[in-house]
Amino acid sequence: MTDQTIKNPRIKQGWLRVILFGLAYIVVTLLIFFSALIGLVAGNMDQLKSNPLQFLSGLLQGTNLWMMVLLEFVVSLVTVWVFRIFIDRSSLASLGLKPDGYGQESVIGFFVGPALLGLLSLLLMVTGHLRWVDITPDANTLFISLGMVVLIAFSEELVFRGYILNNLLESFNNKWIALLLSALCFAIFHFGGPGINALAFANLFLAGVLLGINYIYTRNLWFSIFLHLGWNFFQGPLLGSHVSGLSMPTLLQTEMKGDWLITGGEFGLEGSVLNTALSLIAILILAMAFERKYNARVTA
Repeated sequence: MTDQTIKNPRIKQGWLRVILFGLAYIVVTLLIFFSALIGLVAGNMDQLKSNPLQFLSGLLQGTNLWMMVLLEFVVSLVTVWVFRIFIDRSSLASLGLKPDGYGQESVIGFFVGPALLGLLSLLLMVTGHLRWVDITPDANTLFISLGMVVLIAFSEELVFRGYILNNLLESFNNKWIALLLSALCFAIFHFGGPGINALAFANLFLAGVLLGINYIYTRNLWFSIFLHLGWNFFQGPLLGSHVSGLSMPTLLQTEMKGDWLITGGEFGLEGSVLNTALSLIAILILAMAFERKYNARVTA
């Protein structure tokens, strides 16, 4: 096999590779999810019959949540690897996993999430919508929660920015169209989350744009991985909010009151209209910063 053959994908169109990848990812995920669900239901029939709503809401908590997160990580890693090696005919690292030269931006990415969520929490607190009622310092709990968010951040960024956005960038001359389409895929993926609504869906779309804003300039994943990690860890395990509707072990115990449009309701802080405003501001600031930085490199 020649070098030229290795460089040529088996399927020329990047958008078509994305569609086939998405279908494969969904099918494999559903097969594993329903297999796991059948196993959980079979072992807890009495609880399901006595209180079905409580049983179903508890499926994504504790050990079950860990199992789902681990399964998502394995499915994401294996599916991306298979498509990247055998369909794209390229290496997994070429999706943007090489850290060289992007350490500073990785650090910036990690602190973007806490900065936005800290400001959001401060606004909710001073307006009387949020109150922290207790603190439960537990190093083991925080370590377990950190492990969860690391797996979530890496697997979802590998899928949505690494594979999907990378291939869409090959298909569209306009990088913003590729970014918006990948963000839409990201939002749709989370559509089945507990407490999802139209505002939360819109905010997930904006989160997909925010996470991909660096990638369209650098083709490097570490900014988005650390942003995703910092966002989820600060939001859930530290601040005590739900993460995309999911409940994690937390350090701070919160009490929310008032209009769900402001607080985010059951979906968590990501479902707040304040998050919408802050995300839009962050996207504009980062877009201008990266545009200036990387356009300056090209024209230099």
